Amino acid sequence: MGAQADHDIEGLSSAAICDAMAQRFDHTAHILDLVTPTPGEVLFGQAATIRYFPNRRDHHSETDRFDQMLDAVTGAGHVLVLGAGGHPDQALAGGKKVARIEAAGFTGIVTDGRLRDLEEIAEFDLVVYCGGETVRAAGDDVTPLAANVPVEVDGVGIVPGDWIFADGAGAVVIPANAVADILADARLIEEKDAAAVTAARLRLK
Repeated sequence: MGAQADHDIEGLSSAAICDAMAQRFDHTAHILDLVTPTPGEVLFGQAATIRYFPNRRDHHSETDRFDQMLDAVTGAGHVLVLGAGGHPDQALAGGKKVARIEAAGFTGIVTDGRLRDLEEIAEFDLVVYCGGETVRAAGDDVTPLAANVPVEVDGVGIVPGDWIFADGAGAVVIPANAVADILADARLIEEKDAAAVTAARLRLK
């Protein structure tokens, strides 16, 4: 777990973290409409990235480069972020590739692309948030192009080392050099919001 264990996220939500980000930064940092095979599971960790790119036979071979890209990124305790390369309806991985991601030590996956075999993936020891499920195999229109590079996920820029927090409401991307402050701010927001809700409900009684 390493650095992840140094950050207390107990009781925090993506909404409060998004509010905390908005207080300090003016860029979009939240990703919505993600699907997970394990509702209720929270994902938190530093990002490693793989960028997908539209297939071009003049640019690279048709050989699936997924294993090559996976070997190039740090797995242990990290969240693997897959940028769909502008094709969010394409499958980026299925049960077999996700099993290899799990074996590499990743704690989870975030992507704006689709995944196959979500029922099978639900049994794996990692947390997944994706753009949806598909029955088509990966590789039709996009292929892994580069690892450890900035990627775009649903319009949000993510660089390796960013922290990713995802729950049922959405995902939030936190710059590495601000994670402690953002989590502290989010906790204050949670406490103030809880106090405001309690006060409002007491007035109804």
